[in-house]
Amino acid sequence: MIEFGGVCIDCGPDQFESMVAFYVAALGAEVVHHEEDWASLCDPRRTFINIQAQDWYVPPVWPENVAGRTKMIHFECGVSDMEAAVALVVQSGGMVAPYQPYDRDPSRLVVVLDPAGHPFCLLAS
Repeated sequence: MIEFGGVCIDCGPDQFESMVAFYVAALGAEVVHHEEDWASLCDPRRTFINIQAQDWYVPPVWPENVAGRTKMIHFECGVSDMEAAVALVVQSGGMVAPYQPYDRDPSRLVVVLDPAGHPFCLLAS
């Protein structure tokens, strides 16, 4: 049997510490292991997020550029207060993505980016 353990997010060495700080602040995660280029975080629900610095890292592109780079993965996070969640992301070092899906209600879905450019969706619950 395979048991899901978590996800690993690549980033550049210059983004590593800001990525760790971002996910600690935005998700309330705890750093359970930290090295020079690797950190393992655990959120209150015991979901693991690992962050790994790679010299070759190139940020994903959002929205996708089918002829070029695209996003490879994104998170979908439920939020009870969209305005507060967006403010927390920005306060934690992330940003609201410049492109938002035109066919979605912004009070129900906002795409944000972490410090390394990975998109994730905030979904009103």
